[in-house]
Amino acid sequence: MTAGDAAPAGIRHAEEVMGTVFSFDVRGGEPGAVRATLGEAVAGLHRADALFSTYREDSEVSRLARGELTVARCAPEVAEVLELAAEAERVSDGWFSTRYRGSVDPTGIVKGWAAERAARLLAAVDGVRGVSVNGGGDVQMLGAPDPQRPWRVGVADPVRPGGLAAVISAAGVAELSVATSGTAERGAHIVDPRTGKPAVTDLVAVTVVGPRLTWVDCWATAAFAMGSRAGLAWLESLPETEALLITAGDEVRCTGGLAARLG
Repeated sequence: MTAGDAAPAGIRHAEEVMGTVFSFDVRGGEPGAVRATLGEAVAGLHRADALFSTYREDSEVSRLARGELTVARCAPEVAEVLELAAEAERVSDGWFSTRYRGSVDPTGIVKGWAAERAARLLAAVDGVRGVSVNGGGDVQMLGAPDPQRPWRVGVADPVRPGGLAAVISAAGVAELSVATSGTAERGAHIVDPRTGKPAVTDLVAVTVVGPRLTWVDCWATAAFAMGSRAGLAWLESLPETEALLITAGDEVRCTGGLAARLG
């Protein structure tokens, strides 16, 4: 996904971290204050990687999985993320889970949580009117880049490389996020928590739209594992949540309120 508009350029930055690229676009605010807070936000992403990476033997999550640490002895962010993950598991009736491999693995929630946290940190800077943080294609938008122009996000078409399946607009809302789960870029990496194996589903992509990236990132993963029929019905039941689902047969299914967010 790509976020963009035609407003005058703000402060932009791209950071390689957590196995992907995080792109920042900040509009308004005193440049020195914005750049200082941007440094804090980037440092927060690297801290999240150090705490939560399952690829680093010295991360607190890896040490937790080996029984070398308890949650109480971990950094407070670990308990926060695990509590959020437990709530996501409850809301999704277990279709989102951090426990399907026999040990705790919060990978499915950390990127969205970290991107949202970075965006909110920047939005709190005096004078900032708009923030967009894109973490590997999942985007948190706050405010607007310009009073007459909302943030807009292009959703990649999983069937037609280089094309767009939709354009999501944040017009009329103070915060909006967009997250996609699918097989187009990373193959069959989404796990069915009931089996611990790659999800067998009729979907190739699920894009979820809602206020907070922490949640829509989880909901996209859970709905993909559910499949198109159950996933769409469940997403329709969630407040402030819209979605676009694309099946392997190139059928497009949408929640009833998605049309209001297209633009």
